[in-house]
Amino acid sequence: MQSNIFSGLFVGQNLVTLKQVDSTNTFLKNLLSNSTPVPEGTVIMAEEQFAGRGQRQNSWHAQPGKNITASILLNPVFLNINKQFDLNRAVSVGIQRALKPILGDKLKIKWPNDIYYDDYKVGGILIENILFSNTIKHAIVGIGLNVNQDDFPQDVTNASSLKQILHRDYDLKALLSDLCGGIEAAYLELKAGKVDELRNEYAQCLYGLNETRQYKSNNYIFAAKITGVTNNGLLVLQNETEELTFDLKEIEFLK
Repeated sequence: MQSNIFSGLFVGQNLVTLKQVDSTNTFLKNLLSNSTPVPEGTVIMAEEQFAGRGQRQNSWHAQPGKNITASILLNPVFLNINKQFDLNRAVSVGIQRALKPILGDKLKIKWPNDIYYDDYKVGGILIENILFSNTIKHAIVGIGLNVNQDDFPQDVTNASSLKQILHRDYDLKALLSDLCGGIEAAYLELKAGKVDELRNEYAQCLYGLNETRQYKSNNYIFAAKITGVTNNGLLVLQNETEELTFDLKEIEFLK
């Protein structure tokens, strides 16, 4: 473990930096499987991640040394397993708060936990929970954020980065410190029971909220508006006649 200058109470106070790793989430899981205790708030940061993953088992591609690929260990034992999505909300809101001073009002959360600027993806979150009884013993919070990368593969049509948007480079460790501070604050709010406040803030940050857009489900394309997210994390859509709810693998956003 390496000490560092992250200013939070515990998130980032133990920082492990790696030149290359298959996945920071996998590295952190392997650390937990060893006998040596791993402090809550430990952050694994890698210059290059060659087997990064996103939602739906998608791969996450990032140019080495230009982006944030990191994982954070949280121990939300206070959270019942039926409230797992509230941890997702807290992490998403924390990242939103950290980045909004830089990116402004076009910054959104695309359900369930992609970070969008306008119609472009700039980051994503992958939380892997380790359960014990009815609680979450450990949560491994993986974060990928496109920062200083200025070009993407031709088959990646909706990706962007802070550099492409704002035309400047950013210090990765300083930006990660800001992200950790935002996540820690929202996580402590969740621990303090401010669940309703976090749910409301997450809903107001949603990409496509109250906008008529095209969606696809069961090979059927339809127009609807996002009106919110249920307590357990289902996306709520309103079409012309009824309210519909969808889980992650049941709905596709169309351009």
